[in-house]
Parts: sequence; structure tokens; C-alpha cells
Amino acid sequence: MNFTAVVINIIAVAGFLIAFAKDKNKAIRSLKIAGKSFIKLLPMVFVIIIIIALLLGFVPSEQISKFVGEQSGITGILLVGGLGAILHIPALLAFPLASSLLEEGASISAVAAFITTLTMIGVVTLPLEIKELGKKIAILRNGISLIIAIIIALIIGVVL
Repeated sequence: MNFTAVVINIIAVAGFLIAFAKDKNKAIRSLKIAGKSFIKLLPMVFVIIIIIALLLGFVPSEQISKFVGEQSGITGILLVGGLGAILHIPALLAFPLASSLLEEGASISAVAAFITTLTMIGVVTLPLEIKELGKKIAILRNGISLIIAIIIALIIGVVL
């Protein structure tokens, strides 16, 4: 277990103990809610693991590198950024996929675009966003988020 994971777990346990000391019933209720959320998330975790396994098993590293590697340039960034904008998976589950893409030859810029668009843009949830915020605001927010995501990816590519 790495240092960051240990620190995060210590903070989580400390937070729970503080909550438990303040209000035992609320703390237990929150633990039950967290457990139910974890159970609901498990099927998606298994699906993502299967997708990653299939991706790594059937798509050669050379193809991944060709489409989203360093030599793919802005096209690779836009390709993976578009994929991230369309996918509707929790960011927590996207990180293992991003790590696998990096290991298989994807550029850091492309992976940054993937994670950033995945968390900032909601093509799948756009109808709900239009309903709640209005069409103009929803499209403006997603458009600005796309531009910012691409800028972030390009900056990361230059810096790293």
C-alpha cells in the first residue's frame, strides 16, 4: 500500500471517529449509506475491469500508441477527449483505465484530456442539464469545459 493511500485511509477513519463521537446514530447511518453505495457501484467496477481487460487483450499497444500516443498530436487529444466527454462512468473508475492507456503508449496529454473531459463534460447527461439549467447555459458550460479540458491537456503535454 502506498503512502498516499495510507494517509487517505487514516483521514477517513479519523473523520468517522469524530463523527461517531459527535452523533453515533448519524455516523452509523452514514456508514450504512456508504456501504449501500459501494454495493451499487460494484457491478460498474466489474464492467470497467472487463472493458480494460478486453482493451488490453485485443488492442495492440502499437495501435493505442498510434491513435493516442505522442505522435498523434492534437488529433489524439481530441479523439480521447471526445471519448471522455461521451462516456458516463465515475472518474474513480476511469483512473485505472487511464493508467492502462499510459502503460500501453498513450501520451500524458491524451490521458489528461480523457480524464478532464470525463469529469467536466456530460454529453450523456446533457438533456437533464438542459432541463435544469436551460439550453443556452448547458451548452455554454459544456463548450467552455471542452475548451478548458483541451487547454489543460496541451499544457500538461508541454510541462511534462
